[in-house]
Amino acid sequence: NQKAAHSENSQGKKSQHAEEAIFYMNCRAAYLTVFKSSLENIKSREQLSLVLQQAGRNPSQKTINKYWTSQTTSLNFDDFCAILKQEKPATKSELLEAFERIDTDKAGYILHDELYKILTTRGDKMTWEEVTTITKQADFNCSGKLDYNKFCELYLSTSEQCCKAARDRLEVDPRMRQQQFGNQPENSSEGITLPVSKPSPRISSKTDHKLPKGDSRAPSRPSSAQSSKASTSTTVTVGASSSRSTKLIIEPDTMKEWQCAQSKGCFYLEEDGEIISHKYRLHLPQRSAVCVTIKPFNIPQLEGKPCSWLSVDTALFILKENETQENLQLVSFTELQNKEMFGWRGELGSGVYWLLPFTTGCRLRKVKTQIPGEAKLVWRDEDGELALTKEFQAALLDIFETIDLDGNGLLSLEEYNFFELRTSGEKCDQEAWAVCKENFEMKKNELTRQGFMDLNLMEANDRDGDPWDLWVTLLSLGFNKALEMTEACPFVIDIYAERCRPRIKAVSLEAGGSQLSRAVCRAVLNKGEPKVLDGSENIIVYTYKSGSRITSVIENKSENKVIIHVNNEQSKNCLNNRGLTVFAVEVAPKSMMVSQHVMALNEQEEWIYSCVHSLV
Repeated sequence: NQKAAHSENSQGKKSQHAEEAIFYMNCRAAYLTVFKSSLENIKSREQLSLVLQQAGRNPSQKTINKYWTSQTTSLNFDDFCAILKQEKPATKSELLEAFERIDTDKAGYILHDELYKILTTRGDKMTWEEVTTITKQADFNCSGKLDYNKFCELYLSTSEQCCKAARDRLEVDPRMRQQQFGNQPENSSEGITLPVSKPSPRISSKTDHKLPKGDSRAPSRPSSAQSSKASTSTTVTVGASSSRSTKLIIEPDTMKEWQCAQSKGCFYLEEDGEIISHKYRLHLPQRSAVCVTIKPFNIPQLEGKPCSWLSVDTALFILKENETQENLQLVSFTELQNKEMFGWRGELGSGVYWLLPFTTGCRLRKVKTQIPGEAKLVWRDEDGELALTKEFQAALLDIFETIDLDGNGLLSLEEYNFFELRTSGEKCDQEAWAVCKENFEMKKNELTRQGFMDLNLMEANDRDGDPWDLWVTLLSLGFNKALEMTEACPFVIDIYAERCRPRIKAVSLEAGGSQLSRAVCRAVLNKGEPKVLDGSENIIVYTYKSGSRITSVIENKSENKVIIHVNNEQSKNCLNNRGLTVFAVEVAPKSMMVSQHVMALNEQEEWIYSCVHSLV
């Protein structure tokens, strides 16, 4: 039985490696259709759109905006692979479902005139010329109608032809085929490594490797790293529950005379695994001793109920604003921990600071769960009038608590606009807000809880009870179809100042971007333990343990790009933000980047972080 199980496990690994090899071959084929080398970066939105199309995707502008923000300057091949893992090719059933929403009569076709109207006025608006090109190619019977079933077949076959052409080109050119790097499969006859992307956060599976309890010695180099030029290994052993026992010496109870400012916020998980959150500006009118804390927000009406986000790790990076917003300097970060609260205490001078919330993505991640059935959002009473179900009302109250950033029980226009930006991508202007004031309950020009509930009921009535738009709102705010908040983490920030009144204001809702990445890297470089890769003095790996998490950062001081192979096979009871035990990262010359964040899978048990970084 053991032999059979071992054989089955071995076959499973081989199958997994084969699937990965095919995936990365397709990634490389598409990438090299646009670029000369996989080391060349994507430098514009247009290039990103083009290379995604070569991989058989048809990205909308909204999709491009997810990966190319205002702070993006370039994306590398690893980033491209990560995007392809998230943006799956459309299936025929998905395409048909989209068309059938338009074809309410179920006729099997859409009139060209109707198609022109939809494609030129909704979503990513197309030009008349672009729509004409589609109708000419897809007007199979020249009747002025789009047979969307045949169109879907044409679309999918064209997409596959595009991918096949890219693969054929790669196979013909052996020089291009050998431009490979990253995760090396077992028993690879050629020893050619495969690129591994930065995937969306998922729990990494436990490995079979065991280390003796308390043994903090570096393990021998795993076989997958033996062909590397240089390497370094790091091992950290953490006792059960010790990650949450760091004494936080900034308990608010000791500062009752200090002045306090508070704001709530939320981490939201995007479809691609990226995490966005509110960003804040802090103003201090004079120099003062300051205490800053952040922790997951326990929604009052849910107290006593299990909430997945309460185990999510949080942090706050404090940056000083100088002449321009781009020129921000890291001051400090919340490295002390007491249970779920992280904090920092120190002296800050007068001026404006940026507070950037952060979570590693180890716990806030995409998880596929089986949901028994879709919750009901609306119902009709005896008179045929629409009403919100109790379950939906409860979810709306949770949402209200989350988006009421100042906690005054009312929604200001600014607070409501964060909600609108997240759910619809648009803002409500003063004129629209005045209309809301006429139709929904407000106090002091701010929307009440009842007004918020009535607004959602109006939306249901506008759709004659169709919950589609309501689900769009719920899903974008991290709820699943069972009305559980599984892909968001509300948090609360408290600022205490001894000698002045601090003021905190949420100013945006977006991904952390390069500013946050630099802050994380700089914090680890300042506090972490450096290790030079043996035989390569220009490559340094910094490892830093802060409370319940470990972060490693790679610094490349050389003039050339380097590819670092990362192997966690000897780790025990760990999960990381990348979701892979073995992967590779590309580090640009004269730069630094996060290799990985790691936390305990089960905090009630000892966990061992044992990682080998190797130069490929």
